Amino acid sequence: QKRWAEMDLYGLIRKARAGNPAFTLHDGPPYATGDLHVGTGMNKVLKDIIVKFQTMRGMDAHFIPGWDCHGLPIEHRVMQELGEKAREMAVTEIRNKCREYATVYVDRNRREFKALGVFGQWDKPYLTLNPSYEAGVVDVFGMMVRGGYIYRSKKPIHWCMQCETALAEAELEYEDEPSPSIYVKCKMADDVGNLFDGVGDEPVYIVIWTTTPWTLPANLAIALHPDFEYAALKYKNAGGADEVLIMAEELAYSVLHMIHIDEFEILGKVKGAKLEGLKYRHPFIDRESPIVLADYVTLEDGTGCVHTAPGHGQEDFLTGQKYNMDILSPVDGRGLFTEEAGEFQGLNVYEANPKICEKLEQLGAMLHRKNIQHSYPHCWRCKKPVIFRATEQWFVSIDHADLRRRVIQVIEETSWLPEWSRERIRGMVESRPDWCISRQRAWGVPIPAFYCADCHRVLLDHDAVFHVRDIFRQRGCDVWYEMDAKDLLPPGTKCPGCGGSNFEKENDIFDVWFESGSSHRSVVIEYPQLNFPSDIYLEGTDQHRGWFQLSLIPSVATQGVSPFKRCITHGFVVDEDGHKMSKSLGNFVSVGDVLKNIGVDIVRLWISSIDYTDHIRVSLDIIKKSGDAYRKIRNSFKYILQNTTDFDPATDAVPLEQMREIDRWALSELHQLMEKVVKYYDEAQFYKLSQAMHKFCIVEMSSFYLDILKDTLYADGAASLPRRSAQTAMYEILLALTKLLAPILVHTCEEVWGYLRYRDEDVPSVHLAHVPEVDRSKIDMALSDRWDRLIAIRAEVARELEKMRAAGEIGSSLEAHVELYAENEKLMEFLKEHEPLLAQVFIVSEATVADGANDGFVPGADMPELLIKTYKSPYKKCLRCWNYRPSVGANADHPTICDRCVEVVESIEASSK
Repeated sequence: QKRWAEMDLYGLIRKARAGNPAFTLHDGPPYATGDLHVGTGMNKVLKDIIVKFQTMRGMDAHFIPGWDCHGLPIEHRVMQELGEKAREMAVTEIRNKCREYATVYVDRNRREFKALGVFGQWDKPYLTLNPSYEAGVVDVFGMMVRGGYIYRSKKPIHWCMQCETALAEAELEYEDEPSPSIYVKCKMADDVGNLFDGVGDEPVYIVIWTTTPWTLPANLAIALHPDFEYAALKYKNAGGADEVLIMAEELAYSVLHMIHIDEFEILGKVKGAKLEGLKYRHPFIDRESPIVLADYVTLEDGTGCVHTAPGHGQEDFLTGQKYNMDILSPVDGRGLFTEEAGEFQGLNVYEANPKICEKLEQLGAMLHRKNIQHSYPHCWRCKKPVIFRATEQWFVSIDHADLRRRVIQVIEETSWLPEWSRERIRGMVESRPDWCISRQRAWGVPIPAFYCADCHRVLLDHDAVFHVRDIFRQRGCDVWYEMDAKDLLPPGTKCPGCGGSNFEKENDIFDVWFESGSSHRSVVIEYPQLNFPSDIYLEGTDQHRGWFQLSLIPSVATQGVSPFKRCITHGFVVDEDGHKMSKSLGNFVSVGDVLKNIGVDIVRLWISSIDYTDHIRVSLDIIKKSGDAYRKIRNSFKYILQNTTDFDPATDAVPLEQMREIDRWALSELHQLMEKVVKYYDEAQFYKLSQAMHKFCIVEMSSFYLDILKDTLYADGAASLPRRSAQTAMYEILLALTKLLAPILVHTCEEVWGYLRYRDEDVPSVHLAHVPEVDRSKIDMALSDRWDRLIAIRAEVARELEKMRAAGEIGSSLEAHVELYAENEKLMEFLKEHEPLLAQVFIVSEATVADGANDGFVPGADMPELLIKTYKSPYKKCLRCWNYRPSVGANADHPTICDRCVEVVESIEASSK
């Protein structure tokens, strides 16, 4: 890595590929908030493998890493560190502290990413706090303002009381939380005698069910389904008096059973639509509200009569709009009730839950109460439960100008890996509400909107937005807090309502997802060396509701296309037991932990070997297990390097047609592998690539081919045809494997490249080389089939040799003689045809095909038609090649070696004279 830095390898790659077709993998920005999680490191390595491969294909594949430097995660950490001091600090001071914090972790993270062997423009990454990036965010906003997508409204949104800000769906985590489940009677204010026969002077109640008692002060309606049957049921209450309850008929019996009412009378049934517009009284506030209709009412639980608070729920809000209700939300930003909540003013909403329940019981309105476990949204940063709360916020209209349909259309037109992820994100877009893009925090890009100081009308004009954009580009967005509104607006700006010229600035900042979702504009379009749309986005599967989706929406709105041609997702990193990693649980594995304990290329080999589309189990021990495979690959490289030091391909290479069959087989297997590997790189199916490389390097090469070659390489004449044939094949295999594995084993392959005496490309780094091209003339499927059969026969013979070794009859397989026989005519013909190869394939001194079988032959375990006989060779051992041959001792001048070795030794002696 030091050498790469000194030679400016990334710069050399850029010069070498300049002018070639561009390939863009756009880096999704991680938060600069702490030590790198091993999952974040894995994400960068996956991207690096793709970029390195495309570079070696000849593409101009820039990689510009980025960091998300704004937002609540960073501000939350800073505010924790500042403590009470933060209350006395100006916004600009807090922003400076956030900037310092982010910068520290950008530098720390950058060092670890580089240590993982990831190449990129590390000296000039894109940071969301850079003025050019901030200007790009405002530019996207301005274009969406011009297109009519942006509006301001009071709507219920997820609100964190701890962090005092709105939250996006992508910023929520769902955890089980104990909740009060209550059934409440609301007395009818209007007479229902004309709808239900038999209703007299008894009090009539409509029954609602809720798990959020704290929202009852904001109740403004009860929703029924227009087509459900609603029954009026007469019973005697605990005091013995008659009462009538109205509920959905299908749920009424289970509710009555739950409150131990066995005797009741059905006074009548009507469709929900008949009850629309009737009034009921709030159980503890002096207010009459209407019964309304809604199709989302279900019969899954509750009473079929849905408590409706338009200020505290999305569906409730839409119903409120339909019936022109107020959007009542008597809760402030800290989760405390306001004076609109009456006697509960000042209470935290969760503190109010039991007190509201007590009030209902005192009034006799509580029909039933119990506690249940309820899946509830929590803030991803502070881990506290959030609430739905109606506040004035800025929104992107997802249905304006048919945006939702257009986003779904580009989802269909885009390539997704895995394929099921297309359905997942499409479903999310189909059902998503409008996007709340405002946050009530300090650390981020300010929303460039203004308010008339005289008539309080909102000024949101695209020309004014673009004017602010240009100021931000020059000076950064901190000027929003330093300059007066009049200096941020174009000269002569007037209020479109009253014509006034005095304005106030918006205090909200952009949702951090709007910032990162604008990266296609701030980075990909901004940088001339990148392609738009990008070729690939690659992030975790949680980004279907995060960065992927929230990049699609602004890109389709402003550019009319998806920001990416292909979207690849990987699963979550979990511990060995499948549990989510957390520092508090003690199962967190950081990139620092990995780098301290395991070699980088072993880590990268592990990453390439996993099916990343599923959840990924990780521990240091799991990663270390890849060390064995790595060592075998490394040893194969060493073996071939050692045995090709005297080989010059320009003068020593053997033409294909003159090569031995085993060497031609090895090249056939190599070029078949090359076809597969290129395909798997293209498809980002790295685990399939890893499996193919493992089979070739460790099974076919190390355990078979290279093992067999030892006799030829060490004992045949240095310049003999068999040895040169083997070296010709090995040299080509070495070059190809070094290049094919370079995107994964970045350091090992660079090391190999440095030891290669003869390269086919005159470049100082393997990462400047090109992917080897498949030569189909070297692929011989008939040869591959023939050798697959020989390998199967070899496995049967190896079993018998192992029995001899276990019995102490032999030590080395070279001590053995093997005889084969088959009654199957075709198999016998095959054995006879390949008899000259058998001793070499089995690594024995002698192997023959017998004319018949006797008692010493045993059938093969998987090939019972093959009969095998093994016994110890009767001959002496050649001290040079270790084979046991009859010719050992026949030559008086060289009595300890065989005739082949005599020939080689005499040739060496003659050449030295």
